[in-house]
Amino acid sequence: MADLLEIADDLYALPLGDFTPARDARAKELKGTPLAAQVKALRKPSTAAWVVDLLVRREAAQVDQVLNVGAALREAQEAMSAGELRTLTKQRRQVTAAVTTQARRLALDEGLRVTEAVAEQVEATLTAAMIDAECGRAVRSGLLVSALRTTGIEPMDPADLVSAIAVPEALGFAATPREAPRPGPPDLHVVPDPDKAAKARATADERLAAATDEYDAALAAHEDAGAEVDRLAARALQLQAEIDELRRRLSDLEEQSDELDEEVAEAEEVRDGTGAELRTATAERDAAQAARDRLSAR
Repeated sequence: MADLLEIADDLYALPLGDFTPARDARAKELKGTPLAAQVKALRKPSTAAWVVDLLVRREAAQVDQVLNVGAALREAQEAMSAGELRTLTKQRRQVTAAVTTQARRLALDEGLRVTEAVAEQVEATLTAAMIDAECGRAVRSGLLVSALRTTGIEPMDPADLVSAIAVPEALGFAATPREAPRPGPPDLHVVPDPDKAAKARATADERLAAATDEYDAALAAHEDAGAEVDRLAARALQLQAEIDELRRRLSDLEEQSDELDEEVAEAEEVRDGTGAELRTATAERDAAQAARDRLSAR
């Protein structure tokens, strides 16, 4: 018999609208076993949590990239490497924005359009997974029932983290990868759909909205990069001005040093001249003292 984690892995891989009836049917199949009540108690995921769970199963490599960047970011924080920290923080924003766009596209393929509010929760969940290793384990389980969020200063409260996953034992569990269902054989008995044109327009509108969101994310990332270039260029100009000022100051000091060397040479000449005069005066004084002493001795 499958255990609770295996059953949950299957249920949370289903389309969002199929979760509740499938859960109840599975609990009914297990009636009379200890698992029946546990399966019945599995909570339906929020829309944002379901989108993240879908992403984990369909694009495990993308999620692993998010978690790897998060691990590198945490190491940079511990090592206090400011340069690497800035680079990884920027990379974190770019990665979470890009992966969130990918998650929205996957959800749209499943027939669910992700609103901006839900997309923000998805991105917040991915950011929490990068900042907090335990949140990363929860995301990788594919068994989220609610979105995650962390301040980035302290880890997420363990009680809140446990309440955000379907099964407490999910931490450390890795969701089973699932491919998108392949379309079945074409229906040879096609009945004209009077709403075909309207549905086609609605689908086109949804794809346009998703493409627009992706463009907005790319534009925001580009603007952030441009702002960073402008900031660094301004700092470079400031440093160059400081270098020019220091060079001018150094030139002034070298000129003053040359002038001082000349003054020292002149002072040495004066000192040497006065030294000769001092020796002559000393000799004359000593001679006069000796003559006086001889007279006093008579």
